[in-house]
Amino acid sequence: MFLLGIVLFLVSSGCTGGQSGVQLTAKAVPVVSQHQTDRSNETLVAFVENAAAYVKTNGAQKALAEFSNPNGSFIRGELYIYAYGFNGTTLAHPVNPESIGKIREGAIGVFVTEMGEVVRNGSGFYRFTYVNPQHNGILESKLGYGVKIDDDWWIGSGVYTGPVETAAAPLPATPGT
Repeated sequence: MFLLGIVLFLVSSGCTGGQSGVQLTAKAVPVVSQHQTDRSNETLVAFVENAAAYVKTNGAQKALAEFSNPNGSFIRGELYIYAYGFNGTTLAHPVNPESIGKIREGAIGVFVTEMGEVVRNGSGFYRFTYVNPQHNGILESKLGYGVKIDDDWWIGSGVYTGPVETAAAPLPATPGT
């Protein structure tokens, strides 16, 4: 059994750089289904969990600097780690460094808030649409996975899943549930 949220189409406002279009295709909700994850989902989870381990080993300051480095070890093809405070502040973003230190507003703010709610109790998946810089900035569906670091912030990453769909597909099961 799984929960689907309300389909939202929000037009991005106040965004800069290559991330000028963000839309949520489904309200981010905790996953209760037992669907098996495919290889790309497993890679996504491993990537984010590895970044969470890096935070624990190296501390927040060093980790945030590494996550923000566009040539750092946490950028692998389309995968990169971003970090947000639960208050909506961007703490690290290697593709959109001008957003660091700013509270996200508009569609991105809603996106960050909903992602934060999914991971507030540990970790989880969320589905949204986002511009794909590797495909000339077109809007594509994306599956994100995030992990709570502590009561103040969380990290995440995502994989593009193709053209924007009108109906949201079910989210994969969160590891360990």
